[in-house]
Amino acid sequence: MERLKRKIDDYLIEWKKDKDRLPLIIKGARQIGKTNAIRNFGKNNYKTFIEINFALQPQFKTIFQDGFEVDSIIKNITLKMPELELNEKDVLIFFDEMQECVSTATSLKAFREDGRYDVICSGSLMGINYKEIESNSVGNKEDYVMRSLDFEEFLWAKGYREEQIEDLYNHLLELKPLSDLQYNVMMSNFKEYMIVGGMPAIVSRFVENKNFSGILKMQQQILLDYEEDITKYAGGLDKAKILNCYRKIPVFLGNENKKFQISKIVAGARSREYVGVIEWLANAGIVNISYAMEQASLPLKGNYNPDNYRLYFADTGLLIGSLDEEFQDDLRNNENMNTYKGALYENIVSDMLVKAGYDLYFYKNDSKKIEMDFMVRDKNSLIPIEVKANNNATISLNNLINNNSYKDIKYGIKLCNKNIGFNGKFYTFPYFLTFLLKKYLREK
Repeated sequence: MERLKRKIDDYLIEWKKDKDRLPLIIKGARQIGKTNAIRNFGKNNYKTFIEINFALQPQFKTIFQDGFEVDSIIKNITLKMPELELNEKDVLIFFDEMQECVSTATSLKAFREDGRYDVICSGSLMGINYKEIESNSVGNKEDYVMRSLDFEEFLWAKGYREEQIEDLYNHLLELKPLSDLQYNVMMSNFKEYMIVGGMPAIVSRFVENKNFSGILKMQQQILLDYEEDITKYAGGLDKAKILNCYRKIPVFLGNENKKFQISKIVAGARSREYVGVIEWLANAGIVNISYAMEQASLPLKGNYNPDNYRLYFADTGLLIGSLDEEFQDDLRNNENMNTYKGALYENIVSDMLVKAGYDLYFYKNDSKKIEMDFMVRDKNSLIPIEVKANNNATISLNNLINNNSYKDIKYGIKLCNKNIGFNGKFYTFPYFLTFLLKKYLREK
């Protein structure tokens, strides 16, 4: 099938138009489509495209051994690629799997100052090399974090056009309920996305076959590949501890409070022994971290507890893949999901919020019996977001909005299986419109 359209495509075009562009580092988890996107851009927008993969072509690690002068690096590249006809106009050099060759990061200053060649680097940036790459390239590069397909990209893959997505957005802006047909079709697409996830190879297979055949096996293979990466790239951290945390994510999500507790990973485990482990999983693009807010007030970033957090899979399809085959069948038939139904909807909302550009925060106040799944903000106010797997009462949301002590909260949002609406206190939106939330809150 045709290559999937991705949002990074437009970003790369704009990057090339910028006359002051810096070398670009594209970060993200494995198998989310980084290499394909860069290769497609390079081949279609440059006279000369040079691709070097330090994992598959380790012999290229020596191109920096004579120093970091650009002429020296280019000379060493052409020694290894004698067939390369290299002029100095319209050339893109793509260094892939840069975590295998940290010297690449040091070379970016020379490429930036020289200015003759465009440079894009990519890699999963896993493990100990992550910090080294950051420190060696600071001030000489631009970063772009790429993730698996968001719901909008999934709709593009299924053939939906921009104007159809714009129509969904206009319904939001006007607070106009969707037609039954629109609602049911989009809810069906959303449930497919929840099962399939956003990994490009899996989405391509699903769209091509129009069924779920082989999807679970592909998801499980990616999960195993991530485990392999953990054992390969964990560096100075204890690999067993990272694997323990990674494997326990579905267990904690299935608990009622969803709090990730180091003390419950293995008997006698202490938080101080796991310093850096959760950050490692986040830097690898495997998990999204949601932090507990100390108070339900602004600002978000200066008001959270770094030791109280929940972990979500950065791709809900991989959460599905971590569960058993029977659960996938139950999900398709919408039965027997019990408490895990809430975890599933919460995970996909967390994924959609992060892909929309939000950091994740939640709020819990046991004395007032308030628990809020997510907290975001608009220009002037703090916005509680409650995710409902079943369309039952929104007690916590009402308590936050009605209580005068929460001065930064003016209104809330309920995400559930219900059409667009507003009752004067909170907005009700169907889950599948979460991907439009940031744009809506900015423009409304």
